[in-house]
Amino acid sequence: MMGMKRNRRAGAAVALALGVALVATGCAGAGDGGGSGSGGSGDAELSIQFLPKNLGNPYFDTSNAGGAEAIEEFGGTYEEVGPTEASPTSQVSYIQTAAQQGVGGLVLSANDPGAICDALDEARSAGVKVVTFDSDTNPECRDLFINQATAEGIAQVQVDLIAEQIGDAGQVAVLSAAANATNQNAWIELMQEEFAANHPDIEVVEVVYGDDDDQTSFDKTAALLQTYPELKGIISPTTVGIAAAARYLSTSEYKGTVALTGLGTPNQMREYVEDGTVTAFALWNPADLGYLAAWAAQALITGEITGEEGDTFEAGRLGSYEVGADGTVLLGDPYVFDAENIGDFDF
Repeated sequence: MMGMKRNRRAGAAVALALGVALVATGCAGAGDGGGSGSGGSGDAELSIQFLPKNLGNPYFDTSNAGGAEAIEEFGGTYEEVGPTEASPTSQVSYIQTAAQQGVGGLVLSANDPGAICDALDEARSAGVKVVTFDSDTNPECRDLFINQATAEGIAQVQVDLIAEQIGDAGQVAVLSAAANATNQNAWIELMQEEFAANHPDIEVVEVVYGDDDDQTSFDKTAALLQTYPELKGIISPTTVGIAAAARYLSTSEYKGTVALTGLGTPNQMREYVEDGTVTAFALWNPADLGYLAAWAAQALITGEITGEEGDTFEAGRLGSYEVGADGTVLLGDPYVFDAENIGDFDF
């Protein structure tokens, strides 16, 4: 990904607003969905259940709203089911019920990669098409995985954002989560490689760890600014860290002079974007993730695809997608949130 790709898909904000409205008016309720939508088939095979890690989670409320929007578009029936607690086995009974009910598709974010596999195998044996998103199972336990972003894409967008915000020159530091966080370390290694290869005037002076603890991350931010008086920017590839760093910067002398970016959610970062502490940060659009997962389930149910590498299918407003290795479909580049669009999101 060369240069910063803000990835504002046409109509995304409107579509998200529609999806949230659908949930608010009851489409997240059992059996209530898009049967009266385009096509109006109401066929059992186009009945699709969304099973998040847990109910009442704003992130999954948003992703499932995207799914409800897609299902209305292709004339299926939408239902949201799930546990209140995100334990490893809490989704098993819902998977078993989906199989007993004979739903056409099950779209879920797995609480554990292996603990639900036996139940998923039973569901697939009963003819249920299984699509995971956000958090995958073992690949042999599902038909497709909708991946929100690659490690390379996540690293690249953060480098692009900080480079743009500091004029592609100066000292930057990284505020990570735990020192042994596998995903964080992979992103940081890729970021360092990108800085070395393509941003010779940016120096990464230190990587510090806030342990995904708010106060620790807050204190680490203060220490960085005291240790490096010439610091131009901080990258925090963790939602806890970026919010804590933003809180520190917002009331300090460094507000507006030290840039901050990384991975965060709109609800936690909104006030800091609106007050000018943060220009832009990234994550992915969970509404688009749910929307794509629903279309993938529809393509499997109708036989448009089987889930083999190289299969292609249409996903409404998002366009055409191709199945990659290990039954994975990539949503696209991470989504950039800024003052222009942050008000359109609620998660």
